[in-house]
Amino acid sequence: MDYSVGQQFLSELVGTAMLLLLGGGVVATAILTKSKGLGGGWLLINFGWGLAVFAGVTVSYASGAQLNPAVTVGLLASGGMTDFGLAILLIIAQLIGAMIGALLVWLAFKKHFDEETNAGTILGVFSTGPEIRSYAWNLITEIIGTFVLVFVVIGFGHAGDPATKTPAGLAALGALPVALLVVGIGASLGGPTGYAINPARDLGPRIMHAVLPIPNKGGSDWGYAWVPIVGPLLGGLIAGLLSRVLLP
Repeated sequence: MDYSVGQQFLSELVGTAMLLLLGGGVVATAILTKSKGLGGGWLLINFGWGLAVFAGVTVSYASGAQLNPAVTVGLLASGGMTDFGLAILLIIAQLIGAMIGALLVWLAFKKHFDEETNAGTILGVFSTGPEIRSYAWNLITEIIGTFVLVFVVIGFGHAGDPATKTPAGLAALGALPVALLVVGIGASLGGPTGYAINPARDLGPRIMHAVLPIPNKGGSDWGYAWVPIVGPLLGGLIAGLLSRVLLP
């Protein structure tokens, strides 16, 4: 079925909002004061983000479930997407959806945010930050993590060839492979920067952190904000270009 541009825009917005609601929600559960999940740890966050991706991809079928400007850029670079205007609209939808998802996390955890006194913890629910601040190396980490994401996602999308009896691509399994991929990236490469691997995932919630009336929230660390934007976009671009050669 062919979906209209409006349907694809709304689909991408809803999917990204779901992604950020559940992804931001698992971080809030694991780190906010008096949360029942306080201290749940890194693997809880990894699996929570993976399930967030599963849910977001599942509900955004009409747009192809990109949910990430880096994925959109990678698809353009690979030739898997050719409509540049639609790509821009989907990126706008992703950013708006990420902002809405972050807003819903704040509403769900409002009383916990009110009692949290650590500004770093509050910001950590909304956006990523490095454990060791070194912009060049933090950028490299984000490039590598996003390259893995986009390159493997493009690989998932390759269909089998009936003539050679090649198995169908993992895209046939729906959202599950991407969800497991995100868990793997978080567990393996997430330690240095918190694995944004998605400009909308970081920028949208960071904007909401800046504007929402949260006590004790401190600054939004705009000095670092360019890293989880530029790094993932470069990683997605490199993955898309290399997929033309390495994923025939």
